Amino acid sequence: MPLKKTVLLIVIILLIDQVSKFYIKTHFALQDSIEVFKWFKIYFIENDGMAWGTKISDFLPSLNDRAAKVALTLFRMVAIFGIGYWLLEATKKKSAKVLIVAIALIFAGALGNIIDSVFYGVLFNDSFGQVATFLPQSGGYDSLLYGKVVDMLYFPLWSGYLPEWIPFVGGDYFTFFEPVFNIADMAISTGFLMLIIFNRKAFPKN
Repeated sequence: MPLKKTVLLIVIILLIDQVSKFYIKTHFALQDSIEVFKWFKIYFIENDGMAWGTKISDFLPSLNDRAAKVALTLFRMVAIFGIGYWLLEATKKKSAKVLIVAIALIFAGALGNIIDSVFYGVLFNDSFGQVATFLPQSGGYDSLLYGKVVDMLYFPLWSGYLPEWIPFVGGDYFTFFEPVFNIADMAISTGFLMLIIFNRKAFPKN
């Protein structure tokens, strides 16, 4: 797969991701939602941690949340250089198309979320009880490296009380699928799934 097509794929994903986040941030207050279908909602939340809202400080209690946030953002920035190098090498070596596409998806998704983490705290004011403003005169809700990732895609495919006979969770109210995510998360997940499902094509043995 030529490098130009790879770059174009990354740019398209980044544009879709950032345009959708910009729209949500400037049209929704935090936790506002719109039901598109019964099983699909646009639901605005912000995530300042890792997947599923996990934070580094959850594993290292001695590290305060702000220090953990910077550590996570810096780690992501280092990781994106590694992924970018892997992508360039795969393109130069004319590796399998499925491998290049998968790495490009992971790279684009990671970069999309890094943009939020690095810049959104400066570019927007907060969304608590209000719709945020882009480049507000009073300044953003935080400084560089302290931005929160915008999530909005919510697929509650089923909600209800679990049967009493199920061990430990019987009788509890349960929602499947509960996580809220964004286009960047979808790109990363798709890239990893491609590497797992098409492993033999991505990494052929001589």
